Amino acid sequence: MIVLLIGSGGREHALALSLTKSPDLTKMYCSPGNPGINKIAEKVSLTLNDHQSVIEFCKNKAVDLVVIGPEQPLADGLSDSLRLAGIHAFGPSKAAAQLESSKGFAKEFMLRYNIPTAAFHTFISGDEHNALNYADSMGYPVVIKADGLAAGKGVVIALNHEEAENAINSMMGGLYDSAGKSLVIEEFMQGEEASIFAITDGTDFITLAPAQDHKRIYDGDKGPNTGGMGAYAPAPIVTEDVMTKVKESIIIPVLREMASEGNPFIGCLYVGVMIKDGEPKVVEFNCRFGDPETQVVMPLVDGDVLKLFYSAAIGKLDQSSIKTSVSGHACCVVLASKGYPGDYEKNFPINGIEIAEENGAFVYHAGTSETDGVLCSSGGRVLGVTAVADNLKDAVSKTYESVNMIYFNNAFFRKDIAYKAL
Repeated sequence: MIVLLIGSGGREHALALSLTKSPDLTKMYCSPGNPGINKIAEKVSLTLNDHQSVIEFCKNKAVDLVVIGPEQPLADGLSDSLRLAGIHAFGPSKAAAQLESSKGFAKEFMLRYNIPTAAFHTFISGDEHNALNYADSMGYPVVIKADGLAAGKGVVIALNHEEAENAINSMMGGLYDSAGKSLVIEEFMQGEEASIFAITDGTDFITLAPAQDHKRIYDGDKGPNTGGMGAYAPAPIVTEDVMTKVKESIIIPVLREMASEGNPFIGCLYVGVMIKDGEPKVVEFNCRFGDPETQVVMPLVDGDVLKLFYSAAIGKLDQSSIKTSVSGHACCVVLASKGYPGDYEKNFPINGIEIAEENGAFVYHAGTSETDGVLCSSGGRVLGVTAVADNLKDAVSKTYESVNMIYFNNAFFRKDIAYKAL
């Protein structure tokens, strides 16, 4: 089977490694790829918003399956264009991807079908006064979200009136371009967050290991939010009882009602939940795998990931393709550039990856570049270092042991990933 993988981050590197384990894989292309992915897949330069050129490539290369990693191509309808051309795609339609591309759509959908989530209200640009009044009426802290895609940065937890006013005015004033022209303001939920991935053909689904991400930049969950500084799986906060509730009160009704509205969800449904006293509520949906959770979830899958994805894409989910989705424990620590998520320097040579890999770690490339054989830092989140063990304590220990084998100038990482579980 010939596969085209879309994306360039640590998430796609983790997906690529899992796909290479399938005996059915004969060739994998990736666009745009990264130095890590390019070692196991052939890099191709495609203009992803030119859907016809992607279709022509797939037809010329007899691609059997396109796996779409990031949210933007899904929000732009790439999977729709591929399916219309008779090419199988793992990823939801543009309409189904609104669960992520529009916070307002997702919240109204949950309200419509009694799916547990925080109380909320939506406001459009020009209604800043009423938005601020609503935030005041909710009591602080309050959560303010840009309606559209903002590269994981469009969420502010306002602790007081002044912070709410600044967030509302800056978002509606164009901080995230059109993504912030509409806002969702919602109650602040107490509890612990977890991430659950459901691989689905639109009706049937299989869940992978529940994970817990660490969004804040500093130890102890302090400082600004990032795209994620590390993760671990399985997360003990997601007990068997909690997982049953997530399936019955969230995943099943989402799939059923999306289909009833004519927008069946095919691909990976990411459910971010807040858990308090054993009761899960939806924080957010994503229309694709999360990052860095994918880097701990995929190494735990014992089975044929390519067969799973392909069966979902053709509408006949093959549950037997996976023996178990939770084989051991995994921890991922992100090596970032000092200064991230603000301004940071880059283009520093990276050393020690081979030593870490010899130590048994998976080193996923996220923000790296290679020039004349020299690997350098090129992004805020540079590498994701993951280790797997029979128990979480050993996985964490092995991960940090491997992290300390890697060096680049201004490297920064959290030292407490998974400690709340331990």
